[in-house]
Amino acid sequence: MEFTNATSVRADFALPAAGLALQIEAHAPGVYRVRCAPPETLLAREEKPTARQKALAEMLLARDEPVGELATSSVVGGEGWRLEQGEIALEVASNPLRLALYRGDRCVLRTVGHDALQCAGSGNDTQWRLVTALGADESLHGLGETAGDPDRRGARLVSDNAADRVGSLLWSTRGWGVYFNTLGRIEYDLAAGSSDVCRYDVHDAVLDFFLFAGEPTEILNQFTALTGRAGQPGLWPMGVWLEQAPGTSVDEALGIVETFRANEWSVDTLQLAAPAPYGFLSDKPAFEWNPERCGDIREFQSRLQKANVQLAAPTLPAVLAGTPLFEEWEDRGWLLIRDEDGSACVFPGNDVTGGQPYGLLDLTNKDVYKLWVERQRQAVDEGLGAPVCSAQVDIPDDVTARGGECGAVLRRLYPLLTRRALFDAVAGHRTPQEGVIVSSDIFPAVQRSAWQEGPRCENTWAGMEHSLRTALALGDSGIPVQTHRLGSAQHPLDSMTPELYVRWLATCVFSANFSFQGVPGLLPTAFDSSVQELVRHWLQWRYRLIPYVLGIIEDAVRTGLPVQRSMALCFPADPVAQAWDTQYMLGPALLVAPMLEPGTKARVYLPEGSAWWDMNTGWRYEGGTLLEVEAGLDTLPIFGREGHMLCLGPGGLHTGDFNSARLLDEVWMFGMPEHSPVVMRNKIRVMQMQGSSYIKGLEGLKILPSEGLEVKRRGAEVRISRAR
Repeated sequence: MEFTNATSVRADFALPAAGLALQIEAHAPGVYRVRCAPPETLLAREEKPTARQKALAEMLLARDEPVGELATSSVVGGEGWRLEQGEIALEVASNPLRLALYRGDRCVLRTVGHDALQCAGSGNDTQWRLVTALGADESLHGLGETAGDPDRRGARLVSDNAADRVGSLLWSTRGWGVYFNTLGRIEYDLAAGSSDVCRYDVHDAVLDFFLFAGEPTEILNQFTALTGRAGQPGLWPMGVWLEQAPGTSVDEALGIVETFRANEWSVDTLQLAAPAPYGFLSDKPAFEWNPERCGDIREFQSRLQKANVQLAAPTLPAVLAGTPLFEEWEDRGWLLIRDEDGSACVFPGNDVTGGQPYGLLDLTNKDVYKLWVERQRQAVDEGLGAPVCSAQVDIPDDVTARGGECGAVLRRLYPLLTRRALFDAVAGHRTPQEGVIVSSDIFPAVQRSAWQEGPRCENTWAGMEHSLRTALALGDSGIPVQTHRLGSAQHPLDSMTPELYVRWLATCVFSANFSFQGVPGLLPTAFDSSVQELVRHWLQWRYRLIPYVLGIIEDAVRTGLPVQRSMALCFPADPVAQAWDTQYMLGPALLVAPMLEPGTKARVYLPEGSAWWDMNTGWRYEGGTLLEVEAGLDTLPIFGREGHMLCLGPGGLHTGDFNSARLLDEVWMFGMPEHSPVVMRNKIRVMQMQGSSYIKGLEGLKILPSEGLEVKRRGAEVRISRAR
């Protein structure tokens, strides 16, 4: 390897024997971008990219221009170079080529072996391999959804295999992260077979990846700043959802809403079951609501407004096979086509299409994309609050889009285009752009979407844990929200006991959001009056928490951090905390320890580095403490982190009850306030001066101080000091 050039942001190297060029860029503080390819390929991508290459690059990166500064020098001995950004440095050894990432004096990541970087093939058939070492005590996190061990070490994953549920970011508790910037296939061998190395096989003409150094929260911050962050969901999606049971009528679903209202159980959104209640007519490109499902759409919308509920409904960018519209669009080339004869690919029917085979719209075609956005916006204007769409189907390798994408690239690109089009329809014409798209798809840039639909889990204690674990894994991957389902209509109901039902509900309350299932055995009416009273208790807690939870999501726009945060993400230096992997932080202030088995006793570990306040007893504990606590069905082991505050609203039966001028009702303090609270549209600020905390923005709120604190109001300012 030969050094060729350096600027304030980039160092260039040549590998003449391999015919390759290597570029290393200080993309942001603590972030390096590494690109390797034949020199002419890199030059073409950099100076004369095609319109399609530009469009794909924008889908993957929100910030392509580097904002870091690089200091380049030779290492001792002259066999390599050191590229520094403050305390973060990347060393490049020349013979053989090796990379080593440092935080201060500590090497956190290094490539290994004489074949640490390999290249085979050429053009679009190029395959790269990168090999890195793993420490014995190192755990890996991210890369999408898993209901198993949150440590991904030992896994083998393929990015375009829908069953693997692969995300884009991988990070280590040791202090490094990696993101491969490509729509091509990536094969991850994360020290499988008890090895101590990770192998990454990347299928693309250019090897393009980012290395991150820092604490896991810093890595998520930089990753989401680089690849894009979620927009804000608005207020009504934060209320409780009700999913219509398959095979039931809209009248029955609205009857359940009325029952909720009569029993003072809060609910905000009705999500219709498959098949899709609206879609293209069989012979023309116009949307129509199915009158057999919804009757007259204006009357249906009037009934929803009267019930104070929003509407979510399933959809798919598809045209039913065998219809005149399918044949017309097949002739136009508006559907995904097979390479062999140019005919439209026919996919087997699914729940959304009512079991009927269909063709997928070619959303890489800008005219098709625009048409679908316009039709979805029409549905929004007619009363649709949120589309429900999972489009991560298995697209065969011999199917090609108009833009030329096929194989792994098309499988990863299609759900990305689908959700982006739906967001354009729902929120693209609004200021600010607020809205949610309900989907379970995982794809590059999925973290730009504020809403991820949770799995359908068995109605067992293990099922509840399954839903929790997937939420924490997605949070580790930079995805801000996973919603939960309180049980599943698709699984047997006989194992859903009253105790499990209440514990599951309580855990859902302390999450981003959740939905009831509209089948008799999973509704509150299936249980006795004592359980129904507990449902009322927990739903009021949910609505009181909305200002805090929405504030966490709004904070994700600035920080990239999720609502439910794993112990590994928040406490990477505390290996004991990481072993308690079903505990989680709900935002920055609350530690939640869900009850995942029958009984009222629970063991809780309070991580080191902070003191913790028991929200049920008011007692204070030092970090690093293992507790056994008692929790009846009306409580949950929840601890406030010292120095933080919890702002609660007054509750209500739906978000329409919220008074924007009186959003907050009371404030709970956990010790002396040191941090400004997270709360919806936050205007509360904490300042320290002479041993006291001065807080602006708490006018008229009930303040619950911690023991040993004194509260004094001075006009618009609140002073918190130690009691004398």
